[in-house]
Formats: sequence, C-alpha cells, structure tokens
Amino acid sequence: MIAIIDYGVGNLFSLASSFSAIGADAVATCNPDVIRTADRIILPGVGAFEDAANKLRESGMAALVKEEAARGKPIMGICLGMQLLFEKSFEYGEHEGLGLIKGAVRPIADVIPAGLKIPHIGWNALHLTRPDPLFKYLKDGDYVYFVHSYYAADCDESVIATTEYGAPLTAAVSCGNVMGCQFHPEKSGDVGLSILRAFCEMEVAK
Repeated sequence: MIAIIDYGVGNLFSLASSFSAIGADAVATCNPDVIRTADRIILPGVGAFEDAANKLRESGMAALVKEEAARGKPIMGICLGMQLLFEKSFEYGEHEGLGLIKGAVRPIADVIPAGLKIPHIGWNALHLTRPDPLFKYLKDGDYVYFVHSYYAADCDESVIATTEYGAPLTAAVSCGNVMGCQFHPEKSGDVGLSILRAFCEMEVAK
C-alpha cells in the first residue's frame, strides 16, 4: 500500500486516481499508523515552501517522514514535495527543509534568461543523467508536465534527470530510498504513469 501524505497541501485526488489507473493500492492519509504500515510514501505539495514546511512540522508528518526514510522505506516527493526533501529553500527568505537530500531550493529567475515566463508551466523533455530504477520505463527525451518557479540546486550527486528551460534545471533526484520529481507524474500521461509504476515496483527494505 502507498500512503499519500495528507498535510493540507497537495493534489491528492489526481495522485490517488493515477495510482488507481495502474492498479496500485494508494490512500491519502494523515494517520501515523497507516503511514508506518504503508510499503511506500508519497509526499505531495503545491504552493509556498514556508507554509508547506510549517504544516508538515505542525502535523507531525515531518518527523514521521524522516523516521520512515531512516527505516529504508521508498519515499517520493512531487513538485513542492520534492523541494521539501532538501536542506533549505530560498523562497521569500531562508527556510529549513527535511534535510533528506543535500542541496537547496533556489529561484529559477536566477539562472534562466530574462523574458522567459515564470512560473515555468508546460511540457518539457527529460534528459536522463544516470540510470535509476524510478525511470526504468523511460527513454531520454520523454515529456512530462512542470509547474514551478523554484528548482533544486547544489545537488549534482543526486540528480537523475534535468530539463531545459533557458538553462538546465533539476527535474528529478534520487538518494537511496528517497527520491523526488519536480514535475507532476500524475499530470504527465503515460510517461507519468510509468514512473509511478516503477516506484511501486521498487524493493522495500525489510
């Protein structure tokens, strides 16, 4: 069973529907017991980093995610959920993240050419930088759907895919059993479903 963490921030219905479409058992929950018994965890997120990080901590989910990560359970963050996995974010100030992946979240405005629209919204190709089980069904150049104004930086050792939007931007990361997609698999058609399927097939630590 996959636990989609419900902490008041995230597109839970689309995620649950996508897992249902591939025949996976997934539930949106804030129940610690359900999350602990789940085989895998999805950390969703939309909106502002500071607000989401505060809600994650206040709900007790931040400590629980770190606890389950330490146990070796596969955990995937999506969009803002991926950004929360990092050490900190510079979105309107400096804010602490979960620290499960080394690096920081920074404005894409700092690295893309002037004139490109922010947020970056739309379909972009993935450039796979190294093999990873999460992308075992993908090929270089597959398109996925992005909506973001910030990107993960200072994390070269964890990057498994980039995308080009005036400059190379981190599209996905993986560090042991913790991984993240800046794009939305649940909005990325068959390519996105293949990523969720690969996540469901990952070996779970015993």
